[in-house]
Amino acid sequence: MSIPSTVVVVGSSVAGVRAAQALRTEGFPGRLIMVGEEPDLPYDKPPLSKQFLAGSADVARVSLLTAETAEASGIELRLGAAADRLDISTKQLHLADGTVLDWDAVVLATGSAARPSPWTTESGVHVVRTMGDARALRDELQNDQPVVVVGGGFIGAEVAATAHALGRQVTVVDPLHAPIGRLVGSEVGEFFTELHHRHGVTTVFGVGVESVSGRAGDLTVTLTDGRELRAGTVVVGIGATPNDEWLATSGLLVENGVICDEYCRAVNTADVYAVGDLARCFRPTSKEHLRVEHWTNAVDSAAIAAHNIVCPDDLRSHQAVEYVWSDQYDWKIQIVGRPALATAHAVVGTLTGDTARGAAVYSDESGRLQGAVTVNWPKALMTCRRLMAADGTFEDARTELDALLSAARQKLGSAPQVVQPASREATRYAVGSGDPV
Repeated sequence: MSIPSTVVVVGSSVAGVRAAQALRTEGFPGRLIMVGEEPDLPYDKPPLSKQFLAGSADVARVSLLTAETAEASGIELRLGAAADRLDISTKQLHLADGTVLDWDAVVLATGSAARPSPWTTESGVHVVRTMGDARALRDELQNDQPVVVVGGGFIGAEVAATAHALGRQVTVVDPLHAPIGRLVGSEVGEFFTELHHRHGVTTVFGVGVESVSGRAGDLTVTLTDGRELRAGTVVVGIGATPNDEWLATSGLLVENGVICDEYCRAVNTADVYAVGDLARCFRPTSKEHLRVEHWTNAVDSAAIAAHNIVCPDDLRSHQAVEYVWSDQYDWKIQIVGRPALATAHAVVGTLTGDTARGAAVYSDESGRLQGAVTVNWPKALMTCRRLMAADGTFEDARTELDALLSAARQKLGSAPQVVQPASREATRYAVGSGDPV
């Protein structure tokens, strides 16, 4: 198979930028065009709910690609014009401004969008997905008024932590009793609720939002139990949806993202690839198509697609272990694997208090390591990530984390710590003894 002469990358966030850069690293010599809907130069999105929102990081700090770097790499930037239609038979990409781009291979990297707020007001209700969103919210957070965050997942929790650090009074609302429990299980999710409370952030969990009325500076959030919360600003973080509507007439198989094989190729095509949040790639190990909305998945899938475009006779499959991180208050949270699918778990170290440092490890029915959640413990995360990639067991993880914790105790001369059993069904151990408790 021959290498294409022209590759068009559709999307200018991390998946698109990394795909373009990886194409050059892999030795792609042809014409390379990157299309982006936003007029801004490519930027990184994780800081938008943290450092950029807080004002501690400017545009330069979150930049992914400068105009100079793009030119030096031979990447043509077409920014400020959204992709409107993909024609596979003629191999053309139609942009909203009327431009038509010819391609030999195309990488679809249009990512996902914040699920829109179901409550509309004149002003004061925000989502956080783009730099424009973050700028608007940052300006409003300068006012000393209460903030209500609807949604207690990662984005909601990060915004809550940032608003609190700016001195705002913050309340987080979610219909689930432990919102992070979607990812880590309800019992481990309680530790995250305690984290909010320890920093003085109010949580109203297990109750939904019925309506939001008013305008910026004078908003009323009415809950499903009849209570009303006053706010100057409301931030809605209730998930994301893939930006796949523009592909409705493409003929691609699109169902909650673009359905791809294990090589990041759109199924039933030869020259169309999808990466990042947009792609639902086949995972040979679990025999399923999975769409993953994580930064590392965007980077990993972009590298795989680029390699397979340039080296079609040496295809590589996308088999990366899921990994995501979040900075909340004084916690560095890292998650590997899919803890929510586990049948048992145990906590090593501690996930409470001002000196929290620990890990929750998860097992499936066969005893394999299903995932891990670590707090302020990078070595534990590295250990569990390595074991996940090697198809390690829960016992492997427990033994190695036991050794890490013992070494830390010896170094610091601290008292022994114990595994905190999560439930009657969870595997329970005294760390250091290896005996059930």
